[in-house]
Amino acid sequence: MMTFVIYNPNQKLSDDQKQEVADFLHTHLENYGDDKEYILKAIDFAMRDTIPSMGGFVLVGKEQKEIVAVTVVNSTGMKGYIPENILVYIATHKDMRGKGIGKKLMQKAIDLADGDIALHVEPDNPAKHLYEKLGFVNKYLEMRFTK
Repeated sequence: MMTFVIYNPNQKLSDDQKQEVADFLHTHLENYGDDKEYILKAIDFAMRDTIPSMGGFVLVGKEQKEIVAVTVVNSTGMKGYIPENILVYIATHKDMRGKGIGKKLMQKAIDLADGDIALHVEPDNPAKHLYEKLGFVNKYLEMRFTK
């Protein structure tokens, strides 16, 4: 049975927990992930650690004290034209996929989020179908300019 642990600016992750969560995401995001330094920045943003921010939360799904799923949600401080939250990272342990864990984690994140949620997903990511089933819609094509 999966249990959830919620971390936020009022209930922070320890440095060891941050590393454990970042390592988990770095491993289980596979082709859809980022460098660990960026994952840690998103966690710091959610915790309001070292980065001035609007906060957010890190939701960890555990079975028998082992991490099986994680999501990082950052608050944007906006409303309407930009959703109040952005789901930055979500991953399920590669050996636990197809068991409904990702859906449970997403539903819990939706319940916890104060306001709307945006996320970015690669067109070939199998999780895209889960997001659509949960009610996410593709309103825009994202474009980025990098200096």
